[in-house]
Amino acid sequence: MSQRRNHNKNILAGMGHRDEIAPKVFVNTLYRTCTTGFVVTKDCIVLIDTPLVPSQAQDWRRQIEEEAKSRPIDYILLTDHHRGHALGCQYFMPALVIGHERAHKEMQGYTDNFRERIRNSFKREPEIQAQFVNIEIIPPDITFTDRASFILGDTRIQIIYVGGHTPATSIVWLEKERVCFVGDTIWTDQHPFMAQANSREWLQALNLIRELDPEIIVPGHGGYLRSTDRIKLMEDYISCLRAEVARCLEEGKDKVETKKELVGEMLIKFSIPTARKSKIESQISSGINRVYRELQREMQAQAV
Repeated sequence: MSQRRNHNKNILAGMGHRDEIAPKVFVNTLYRTCTTGFVVTKDCIVLIDTPLVPSQAQDWRRQIEEEAKSRPIDYILLTDHHRGHALGCQYFMPALVIGHERAHKEMQGYTDNFRERIRNSFKREPEIQAQFVNIEIIPPDITFTDRASFILGDTRIQIIYVGGHTPATSIVWLEKERVCFVGDTIWTDQHPFMAQANSREWLQALNLIRELDPEIIVPGHGGYLRSTDRIKLMEDYISCLRAEVARCLEEGKDKVETKKELVGEMLIKFSIPTARKSKIESQISSGINRVYRELQREMQAQAV
């Protein structure tokens, strides 16, 4: 079997590997639905986001306990309410879950239909689908609106609301270690999901991350970054989409016409693997819908 197929098999089976990216700060970049991390403090563990696939969540807990010995997992900080980041919380109890107040609101609305959609999303992978016997939704126990700070021994961790990607998106900042967990504010492996986005807020969030000047950026998916170059690429993407949608609006094009014109343009300007083209086209289309409505509201407000 090739090295790549072995790598994919490990991801499927949940055989992740932790990387120490700063003293007592660890990440796993191989899980299916998010890049998750944890911080070892004097008395406890602070977890950032959770794997969705049960076997991977259980594997991550084993690795945390192996690394941290007798320290308990006291806190889970969520960068978002989306299932890939938040639905693995049940495997790390009795930790306290902390997230933005909008994350709490969204997760309280997760129904049995939502649980069934999760199972169905793995229907082509029955060995994973079979793991979702009991999906327990655990909304944040503690919420915040702007930012919250935790001082645990000599470790200080901040969780900061930024919005942009969703109305609940937050980042986790470790100032001493110069590490920033940015969630889905930065994408490294595909076009960004913008179906719930506010593009103006997103640009502001990217600017804040730049001002923090992290040495290591941990995106919500994929590998961690040791430079801020990706911030510029994300800014270029969102600014380009805003400018092109604004032009279409000024020319009187409706959403259907705008999508027809811009999906192909965005694919050319920001390339993707050919095998994922149809999925990414749909993703770009939903983002155009969102930005179109956003700019339409901005234009209407300016006209009043």
